[in-house]
Amino acid sequence: MTTADSVAGPAPAVGALSGLTSHRWVRFGVRRLGRLLGSLWVLVTASFLMIHLIPGDPVRGAMGPTAPAALVAARREALGLNDPLLTQYWHYLQGLFTGDLGTSLISQLPVSDVIAQRLPATLQLAVLAFLLAVGLAVPVGVVMGVLTRRGHGRRSELAFTTTSVVIGTIPDFLVGVGLVYVFGVHLAWLPVAGNDTAAAYALPVISLAVGPAAILSRIIRVEMVTVLQADFVRTARAKRLPSRTVYLGHALPNALTAALTLSGLLLSSMVAGTVLVESVFAWPGLGSTIVSSILAKDYPVVQAIVLVYGVGVLLANNLVDVALALLDPRSMIAED
Repeated sequence: MTTADSVAGPAPAVGALSGLTSHRWVRFGVRRLGRLLGSLWVLVTASFLMIHLIPGDPVRGAMGPTAPAALVAARREALGLNDPLLTQYWHYLQGLFTGDLGTSLISQLPVSDVIAQRLPATLQLAVLAFLLAVGLAVPVGVVMGVLTRRGHGRRSELAFTTTSVVIGTIPDFLVGVGLVYVFGVHLAWLPVAGNDTAAAYALPVISLAVGPAAILSRIIRVEMVTVLQADFVRTARAKRLPSRTVYLGHALPNALTAALTLSGLLLSSMVAGTVLVESVFAWPGLGSTIVSSILAKDYPVVQAIVLVYGVGVLLANNLVDVALALLDPRSMIAED
């Protein structure tokens, strides 16, 4: 054994390294699962209390002031609203585990049936808008990052930053109203209501995607400029690698790592943004349903849709965290 070997000690075995990595993934999974379950419990409890914190009698509000008192009382008894609060909470939890979300006060249909009918349309809208936003933001952000690196293209940088900030601050429903006026009313090119045809998807999807695409492209540009100044990019250029390899093979994956976290937040905001956008375009999804249910005071439906939206946001954020850990394991180390 050489002197250097005696000082440095034996190299760690490959199995030991893989064991450490597997333990880190186990700890990461346990932490994420614990946070998810805790957040779900808070969300479920808040959605349950929502119907009890609303002033007045929800059954009376839904049935109207002229409904006979005996009919209102019978309806409250059928819904279990006369039971103690803890008993109602326990029944609510049992219903969630069995897929029973209650009964609509207006249609008398199971709320789970209403969700099953409306959820696919909302998911289609949110997913298509997310894919469009990412599909626009990545190439635009990368191109602007390359054009404005090392202080080049000051005017282009200023114009891009100003434009993206302005577009990113416009609410989704205002974008939708503008698109309806231009392409639906003035030009009459596209339908402005429903989802019966493929063309009907264009305006609501664009309405949801424009703002997030502007925000995400600005973040990708900044990350791209930073990455292009890193040592490993200089090394790649010193090896005379093709520009496409340097930009797409070396710089882009590192720039997208930071943008991935933001994309999860954007997906969550898109899911929430469907509420108003669906109302603008009469989209048969959860967003338009929750608006009509609030107006009709159909609180069990509102309660269930709020729960579905909350679960969607939590799952989206946790999926992004897992994807980020896969792309950059250092994010797991930072949590240890």
